[in-house]
Amino acid sequence: MTTDAGEKDAQPETVMTIVEHLSELRRRLFISIAAVVATSIVGFLVAPRVIEILKAPVTGPLVFTSPGAAFFLQVKLALMIGIALASPVILYELWAFISPGLTRRERSAARPWIPLAVLFLVLGVAVAYVILPYTVGFLLSFQIPGVLEPLITAEAYFGFVTTMFLAFGLVMQFPIVIVLLSKVGLVSVERLRHARRYVFVGIFIFAVVVTPGGDPISPIIMALVMYPLYELTIYLVGRSSRPRMVEGVEPA
Repeated sequence: MTTDAGEKDAQPETVMTIVEHLSELRRRLFISIAAVVATSIVGFLVAPRVIEILKAPVTGPLVFTSPGAAFFLQVKLALMIGIALASPVILYELWAFISPGLTRRERSAARPWIPLAVLFLVLGVAVAYVILPYTVGFLLSFQIPGVLEPLITAEAYFGFVTTMFLAFGLVMQFPIVIVLLSKVGLVSVERLRHARRYVFVGIFIFAVVVTPGGDPISPIIMALVMYPLYELTIYLVGRSSRPRMVEGVEPA
C-alpha cells in the first residue's frame, strides 16, 4: 500500500500482525481498566460527600426501598467518578492504539480534538450542575401540600441527575462532530453560515427533547450554551478551511 509523499512519516513503517494488534489492544485495555479501578476506589471514598452535594436541591431525605440500594448507589457513583477521573488515561491509551495507523497529517488534525472533547464534556456537566437546583425546584413546585407530596427515592433522583449530566456532556460534543464532518466535505463554512436561523430553532427544539426534566429552564440554558458553540464551530471550520502557504509561496 502506497501513500502520498507528503503524508509519509519520516520514520519507517512497521507492520504488526493480527496477534500483535490483539496483544497491544489487550495491554491498552488492561491499563485503562486498572486506571478506572484505582480512581473508582477514590470515587467510593468521596461518594458520600458527592451525594450530599448533588442532593442539596432536595429538601428532606432521599429514601431507598431495598437493603442494598444505598450501597449499590454509592458503587455506581464511584464507578462514574472513576471513569471521569481516569478519562485522560483512557483517551491516551485509545490514541496510542489508533495513532500508529494514521498518517502524520491525520494525527496532526485529530490530536487537538482529544483534549477539547474532555473540555466540552466538563463544560456540559458544569452547566448541568449549575442549573440542577433550578430544574429540581421547578419540578417540585407542582406539589400540593397535604394532597400531592414528593417521596423521592435515591435511585430515581440520582438516575435523573445522571441522565441530565450525560445529556449536557454529550450534547456539548456537537462542535467536534461538525468540524469532523467538515473535514470529510459533508458541510462547509458557507452552509453553516446560511443555516444560522434554522440551526437556532433546531437547537431549541433539540434542547427541549433531550433534557430529561421537562422544565423550561434546562432547555433554555442548553440552547443558550449550544448556539455560541455553533458560532465557535463556524469560526473553527472557517479557519481550518483557509488555504495555507506552501514553502513561502502565497496561495493563488
